[in-house]
Amino acid sequence: MSLSKKQRAFTRMIGELIQYAYNAGYELTFGDAYRDPRVFGEQGVKKGYSAINSNHKIRLAVDFNLFVNGEYITTGEHPAYLDLGQYWESLGGSWGGRFNDANHFSLEHQGHK
Repeated sequence: MSLSKKQRAFTRMIGELIQYAYNAGYELTFGDAYRDPRVFGEQGVKKGYSAINSNHKIRLAVDFNLFVNGEYITTGEHPAYLDLGQYWESLGGSWGGRFNDANHFSLEHQGHK
């Protein structure tokens, strides 16, 4: 699938994840979404805090800040993150909770999550 088609699918999937979160009683704000290559370097380039092959750079990853009952959840071990992560994976996405980054939701591209 082309990058453009993946980006469109990812956007739709993120909409479904947000809707699922709110239906489950959670609230979200955006953390890191798009990481501009002018600031963080192109794919394959390390610049700033961004990973060399961050999917944020190609609009295939977003980090969410999670709130449960108005409380900001800072630990990835919280059951709400597991709930969101499993739902995201059911849509075909990659969840960062599998690699110690519970607020990270992405779509794999060329082996990168």
